[in-house]
Amino acid sequence: MAENKDKPVQDGGAAEVQKRTDAELEQGFRGIETDPTPNENYTVQGVTAGKPTPETDQDHAEKVRRHTLGIERGDAGVI
Repeated sequence: MAENKDKPVQDGGAAEVQKRTDAELEQGFRGIETDPTPNENYTVQGVTAGKPTPETDQDHAEKVRRHTLGIERGDAGVI
């Protein structure tokens, strides 16, 4: 059977997979960030500087709870 060279080549979704993979690599993880607290707040320098974490600051804990509820309601996008 002869090949049809005029037929466009389809990537079978490879472009979409690459797009999502690139987004995950840029983000640094797969899925949704459930704790919006900056990572540096959990370091020794962050803790000694008094930077808030949900475990140490009631207002920040409430912010994290609202963020988590938003995820549960579907307010956040999933990669």
